[in-house]
Amino acid sequence: MAGTGERMRAWSGPAVFSFGFRPFFLLAGIWAALAMLLWLVMLSGRAPLPTAFDPVSWHGHEMLFGYLGAVATGFLLTAVPNWTGGLPVTGWPLAGMSGLWLAGRLAVAVSALLPWAVVVLADLALPAALAGFLAREILRGRNWRNLPVLGLVLGFGLANLLYHVDAARGGYAAGGAGLRLGLGVAVMLIALIGGRIVPSFTRNWLVQRGSPARPAPMGRADGAVLALTGVALVLWVPAPGAVLTAPLLALAGLAHLWRLSRWSGRHTAAEPLVWVLHAGYAFVGAGFLALAAAAFAPAMAPAAQHVWMAGAVGLMTLAVMTRASLGHAGRPLTASRPVTALYLALILSVLARVAAGAMPGATWFLHLAAGGWILAFGGFAVIYWPILTRPRARGPKPSAPPGRPAG
Repeated sequence: MAGTGERMRAWSGPAVFSFGFRPFFLLAGIWAALAMLLWLVMLSGRAPLPTAFDPVSWHGHEMLFGYLGAVATGFLLTAVPNWTGGLPVTGWPLAGMSGLWLAGRLAVAVSALLPWAVVVLADLALPAALAGFLAREILRGRNWRNLPVLGLVLGFGLANLLYHVDAARGGYAAGGAGLRLGLGVAVMLIALIGGRIVPSFTRNWLVQRGSPARPAPMGRADGAVLALTGVALVLWVPAPGAVLTAPLLALAGLAHLWRLSRWSGRHTAAEPLVWVLHAGYAFVGAGFLALAAAAFAPAMAPAAQHVWMAGAVGLMTLAVMTRASLGHAGRPLTASRPVTALYLALILSVLARVAAGAMPGATWFLHLAAGGWILAFGGFAVIYWPILTRPRARGPKPSAPPGRPAG
């Protein structure tokens, strides 16, 4: 059987379909910016799309299941073959999976014109295909360590289905269990996979710099943090207002900040490509604490959820996309000033969205948050277009593929 490199070299079609991260990272960046622009139009009272979702629910769905669905697919199609020793999805099969994602976005956008079942099938086709790919790779390679990743992908698909059910029943889907389950799965994925890549990439960079600092190795403490995270999320998803939910969320938030403090992030200020990973993970802990605080100020709950959605999910995915794209395209693993500006714009967006929740009358904070988001992801699409659509540059291979620590 042809190996990974041989399969990529054998593909004579568009370079964008030569590896999983290429089309999905590009689509994710474009859609993140475009969907936010459409959301601003909706905020003005206009209806640019014939969607069956209310404006807020459409916005929440497309940012969580649309944008994040694309990033997660691109990441896993690239990382899983490295984890299991299997073959990547390339060429026309990869183009077909990209088409499934586009079909889902189109179906949701015009869902008022289509039967409900057609919309759901179109939107869940890609998560089902991704789960099938993961199951095949895990079974072939007997790589049982990554079964939790498959479980989380299945949970993400279930959350998407619940979101559609909530909307079809006339409920406020953006405030339902489907959104919380999807967001909880996203946070758990960051805690699980981020716990591998953040200390690994930090260690690699510190070694290259000759620094004596080292992140703490993975151990039982990390397992305890993940277990606590799971318990807190399992309670928060169905019962965000339960008596025990806020204390568990607060405890999990402190645990994640403690875990992050062991990864030597304070020594990475010289390289934005590394410190942004720490900043993204910091929003995991901050989101837990914000949601715990929101139990005493329910009006802040949407802003608190954005600490996770825009902060943890948005910044961590932007960090991974910028780094993985450079490494797999044969580019130097360092962030240029324009790329650093993307990180700062997104951090500003998160802070502005939280401020908008604290000061509902200051609507300009919402516009500032949207502008920062559009700048971050629209800028990513523009800067990385040539990187993602052209053949790999000649040069050294990346120090580690996404999700698989080097050494």
